[in-house]
Formats: sequence, structure tokens, C-alpha cells
Amino acid sequence: MAVETQSPGSLGAFGVRVLRAPALHSVVAAVLVGALFLIGTGADPIGAYGSVVSGALGPDGIGATLTTGTSIIGLAVALAIPMRAGLLNLGGDGQLVLGGIAAAATGLYSPLPAPLTVVAALLAGMAAGGAYAALAAVCQNRFGVPLLVSSLLLGYPAMSFASYLARFPLKEEGSSLPQTRRLPDGVELPAFGASTVTVGLVLVAVAAAVYLFADARTAAGYEIRMTGLNPRFAAYAGVDRPKLTLRLMALSGAVAGLVGAIGVLSFPYRFIDGSLTAAGHTWTGLTAALLAAAAPIGTALAALFFAALEVGGLAMERTTEVPRELTQVLQAVVIVFLAARLNLTWRRARKKPTDPQDAKEVSVR
Repeated sequence: MAVETQSPGSLGAFGVRVLRAPALHSVVAAVLVGALFLIGTGADPIGAYGSVVSGALGPDGIGATLTTGTSIIGLAVALAIPMRAGLLNLGGDGQLVLGGIAAAATGLYSPLPAPLTVVAALLAGMAAGGAYAALAAVCQNRFGVPLLVSSLLLGYPAMSFASYLARFPLKEEGSSLPQTRRLPDGVELPAFGASTVTVGLVLVAVAAAVYLFADARTAAGYEIRMTGLNPRFAAYAGVDRPKLTLRLMALSGAVAGLVGAIGVLSFPYRFIDGSLTAAGHTWTGLTAALLAAAAPIGTALAALFFAALEVGGLAMERTTEVPRELTQVLQAVVIVFLAARLNLTWRRARKKPTDPQDAKEVSVR
């Protein structure tokens, strides 16, 4: 009887690659370090981690995890798009709030029927976020301002402008809170049953699927990956880096603006100054993209993992009295271990001879 062997692209080979992935090793190492912290404080690590899992994935927590995951996954995908080409977009907060305030203004003043107003608000949020992110690319291409600096600094006037609109022109009369008026009836994203999970999760999943398809199946995706791996070779091959930067930043900002619009079109159906950025989901999404090296599937899974940590941390604090800040420590430790592992791998790759003749010369010496 013939014995079947697995091809390199088989499920078994994929499982081996997953087990060897630096990101998985970093997560395991962070869990072990967290367990040591818990033991040092006299807490039970098994009970604490059990509370995290049950609180995030149990019947009472899965809805909150998916709701939180909608924002984190969307922002992780948004920031992973330019990161795949070696570009870092640090202006996610500004693009997020501009998308949110644009959706709020559209929802409040649109003369269209409610379903069309929802679509218009989503498109307005994407347009606002995309245009503002493209401005950071223009600053780099035309004026030589590094993208990392321009994207980060442009976020502050965007948040200030959105705050001004929420506090003055669009402010709800008689309210002491810096918030806009509530959107008209029907101008909202449908929810799944009685949960807080809305169609926004589907929109984010579609954005992630489009990113996956473009990355793996299109020539543009190949150019992006090639630019991220070796910018000089990509330029020699004819890739126009300034135009690529402009396109990727516009797409990144559009997805971030979409997340902001989803936040406004979900409960409490209004723009509240600071509510979109207070949770720090932009930086959590950036951490997820870094952990997965901007790979589409890995980015979505890492973002969902961090969403579960965030929700489960609250349940852990209620159940075991262990501070939920431990989950933030775990996120930081994951990135530290990942950076250390990648640096060590890079050094070994530089020292390891790749050519048999080189190896022979090294042995002779």
C-alpha cells in the first residue's frame, strides 16, 4: 500500500509553520511570564486565566468580545495595509475620529431615507479618513516629511477639529456632555438579536477578506509585499513608491474612517468627544498588526486575541481581584518577546552561510 506524503502546501505543513511562528512563541512566553507575575502576587494563575477565557468567550462575554473586536480588527487591518509595504501609519486616531464625525454630520443632515443615509454615512466616514491619511502621504512625497512623523502629528488637529464640531455646531442642546445630537430613527446599523454586535462586524470582516485577497491574489499585493521586503529592489523593478504610498495611506485611512463611522452608527448612535479613542483600540490594532507582521489572517486573529484579552481582563478583575492591567502587561510582553526573537533570528541569518562554497571557506578559515 502506498504511503501518502504531505506536500509543502498541505494542512500538516501549515500546522508546522504555525507551531514554528515567532508570534505563537511570543504569546506562549508572555502567558508564562504573566503566570509568574500572578504567582508572585499570591494569585492562582490557572483560575485567573480561566476567568479571562470564560469572561471573553463565555455566553455573557462573547458579545462584548465581538463588539470590541469589531473596532480592534478594523483598525488592525487599516494599519496593516501600509505596514505590509514597510510604511507606518501612526495617525489612526485622527482618521478614526474624522470618519466618526463625518458619519455623524451626514446622518444628522442627510435628506435621504434612513437606509440610504446609513450607506452615505459609511461612505462619508471612509472618504474623510482616506483623504486625511492621504494628506500625510503628500507631506512625505512633496515636502520630505517622514510618514511616521506626518501621520502622527496630523492626528492631533483632526481630533481637535472633531472635538470642536461635537462641542459647538453639532452639540446636543441642553446636554452637559460634549456630544452631538442623536441620529434620527432608523439611521443605525442593524444589530444581531438583542446583542451589541452589529453589521459593522460583517463590514470589518469584508474589509479583512478584501485585504487577504488583494495581498495573495493580485499583482498589486505582490508589489506591496516586495516593497516591504526590499524597497530598493522594488524601485529597481519599476514600483513607483510615492504613488504606492499615497494609495496605501488612502486605503488605510478609509478603513480607519469606516471603523469610526461604525462606532457612531452603533449604540449610543451619536458622536461623543473622546469615546472613539478613549479605549486605545488604535494602538491595540497596531500591536496586532506588528505581532502578525501585517499578514492578513494573522492580523485579524491577533486583533481578536487582544479583544478577548481586553474583555476577559475585566472578568478576571471581577472574579479574582487581579487587576485587568495585567492583560496590558501581557500585550507589551508579547511584543518584547517577538522583537527579541526576530532580532535573534536576523542575527543568526546573517552569520549562517547560505552557499556551500561559503560554508567551505568558513570551515577552512
